[in-house]
Amino acid sequence: MVRALPFSIYGLVPQPSLEDLDSLGVMGARGSDGPTQTTVTLVYTLWRNPDDHDDPVNLAELDESTREALDREPPWPRPPWIVEFSRRMRYRMLWEAVRTTWTADPQEYQSLPNQLVQHVNYILMNRFRAELGIPDGPPNGPPGDEPWHARLSAVNQRARLEVDGHEVDAVEIDTDPFVYGIGAQLSSEIVVTVVIPRADLPLIRLALATRDPRGAA
Repeated sequence: MVRALPFSIYGLVPQPSLEDLDSLGVMGARGSDGPTQTTVTLVYTLWRNPDDHDDPVNLAELDESTREALDREPPWPRPPWIVEFSRRMRYRMLWEAVRTTWTADPQEYQSLPNQLVQHVNYILMNRFRAELGIPDGPPNGPPGDEPWHARLSAVNQRARLEVDGHEVDAVEIDTDPFVYGIGAQLSSEIVVTVVIPRADLPLIRLALATRDPRGAA
């Protein structure tokens, strides 16, 4: 699906602390005339000690039930990709760290600042529930109504981001205690956003490059 898309996908530049898993998520919306919006997301393994992948510092903090599920061997054979995915689940990950979004006819809701706010809130809601005290189940109020939500007022319009070796105008959210977000409008139809947990920022070079559709080299 990704290889057939008529636009480029962007990811973080290759670096020792990150491993591109070639694991991409695709979300889309369609209208009567065809696709109206498509988003591709990237997941990375985060190596806190890239020189020794067996160092326990690279392991994720898993609850007991998750650890037991990963340790349990099912009574049926599993394909190699599931075995590898289960093994990777033991390590620290950057989930949906980079989004590339194509929109056929962008409206205000799909503007760069709005997309960055949406990406930040998605990561907060799905990766920081315990820290934010978010109860299980769907949100109780409308989007943006929760006190932890990032809002458009938090967007700094004067940031810069390296893309394919060149600095471009960008916007950022640098006010949240748990995550940092930055994004750029690369064409009238293409927006790229990046959201990284603050605890991992020292390990990561925040620069993007066009991603080879076959994955990282």
